[in-house]
Amino acid sequence: MSEWRGIPREEVPWFPTIDAKKCIGCRECLTICKNGVLAFDEAGQKSQVLNPYNCVVECRTCARLCSAEAILFPSEMEFTQWLNDYR
Repeated sequence: MSEWRGIPREEVPWFPTIDAKKCIGCRECLTICKNGVLAFDEAGQKSQVLNPYNCVVECRTCARLCSAEAILFPSEMEFTQWLNDYR
């Protein structure tokens, strides 16, 4: 996806971050996300964000299904504020 609502995707601050302290290395997020956003760091035994702009804007499925609650996204309020400021 190169644009979201007419905004270049690389300008949209919507992608996950992973709290490495919480990540238990189960790899469930890799199974859930089919967009290549996440990868597994074999050395650290943790998931990591590899391609942030492959993330579907406003999708939070990986975070909702992460049993360790290690995946975070911007809050709805933060994202709405960014969008209002962008316009």
